Amino acid sequence: MASHTVLVTGATGFVGSRLVPALLEEGHDVRAMTRRPEAYDGPGTPVGADVTDAESLAKAMAGADVAVYLVHSLDRDDFEDEDALAARTFGAQAAKAGVEQIVYLGGLGDEDGELSAHLRSRRQVERLLGEGGVPVTVLRAAIVVGHGGVSWEITRQLVKNLPAMVVPKWAETRTQPIALDDVTRYLVGVVGREEARDRIFEIGGPEVLTYRRMLELASEVMLGEARPIVPVPVFTPKLSSYWLALVTDIDATTGRNLIDSMGTEVVVSDTSIRDLVPFEPTSYEEAVRRALEEAGR
Repeated sequence: MASHTVLVTGATGFVGSRLVPALLEEGHDVRAMTRRPEAYDGPGTPVGADVTDAESLAKAMAGADVAVYLVHSLDRDDFEDEDALAARTFGAQAAKAGVEQIVYLGGLGDEDGELSAHLRSRRQVERLLGEGGVPVTVLRAAIVVGHGGVSWEITRQLVKNLPAMVVPKWAETRTQPIALDDVTRYLVGVVGREEARDRIFEIGGPEVLTYRRMLELASEVMLGEARPIVPVPVFTPKLSSYWLALVTDIDATTGRNLIDSMGTEVVVSDTSIRDLVPFEPTSYEEAVRRALEEAGR
């Protein structure tokens, strides 16, 4: 595979911090974008920029071949407006800088279904990133299982903190979780690939599970037994977010924005990514084990 100069946004984040070293291993020249480059002590070359600041982006993108976009703002009530501004600015500056490809990690969800605000925002970001004319490669995923991920932390803390779980009806919704290692592998696999440009791929693990089953399997791995789980019919997203804030350290705003999406089935329907980046995906239970091992638990 040819070497490229790759700008990675969110280089200190959940996915970015794993992606930067993986790209370096493939021989790419990696720029780790962060708002505080002076404090960055990870691999790659730190560059300071903000996704809503055109001037800083212009400097960070100068000479880059590929830009990987891993930014979203779920911890804000106005996240849709913030994400739209950031995506539009990023796409425009990428075009001006002559970037050849933008790679974006988005969210799964049937276009014909009723998408949550979170998933609608992800779709909008896909469109806005490409408005400037730079080819965009989109990888759409459901829950990413790995140490440091918000969705995984919700699962882990619920299992850890509750002897029995009362869960909302969205716990019966089907999803297709994917291991963080596999997400990283897919992202690396599409960077700089001509045949991946202007394409949307769906990525997922080997199993389709309900959120309830994910909690049961996580408790079996963590505790050696399944915790009792009792679904209740009346549990609004707002009440659910307060419940999460009470029993986990996830703030209510982030929790509510995520929970809004949990009533939407997010399952892979197009497996074409596996022709471009072929490997056997990691099982959910193995992804849970790896997440726990990385956390030292």
